[in-house]
Amino acid sequence: MQTDTKAIDLVMLVDDNDTDNFISKRIIEITRFAKRVEVKGSGKAALDYLRENQNVPENLPSLIFLDINMPIVDGFVFLYEFEKFNELVRNKCKVIILSSSDNKRDIDKIVNNNHVIKFITKPLTEVALDEIKLNNI
Repeated sequence: MQTDTKAIDLVMLVDDNDTDNFISKRIIEITRFAKRVEVKGSGKAALDYLRENQNVPENLPSLIFLDINMPIVDGFVFLYEFEKFNELVRNKCKVIILSSSDNKRDIDKIVNNNHVIKFITKPLTEVALDEIKLNNI
C-alpha cells in the first residue's frame, strides 16, 4: 500500500454475508485504507444508518462497498433509495459494487447508475484498494 496517500476517514461495507464482510474489513484494516469501517449486514440497515446520519458529515462514509445480491433490500433497491437522499449524502458517499455476481445484465444495469463509480468482483483485495487510491476515487 502506498504510504503517500491519506487513509479515508470512513468506509461502509454492505453485504449480508458475514464471511465476506469479515474478509473485506480485515483487508481494509491491514492496508490502513480507512480509519473506520462501518459494517452493515443488509441494504436496509445501511439505508437506516445513512438516514440517521444524513446531516452529520463526519459519520457519512466516503465509500460504500455494496453487494448486489441480498435479501429484501438488494443493491438495486439500495441505489433507488439512495437517490432520494439529500445532496450532502449523494455527493459525499461514492458507491463501489463489490459482488460475486457475474450476471452481465445486472452488472451493466448497476454500473450505469450515476452513483456507482466502480465494480469489483469479490473478494476485496489489496490490489483493488490500491487501484481505488491511485485513481483518487
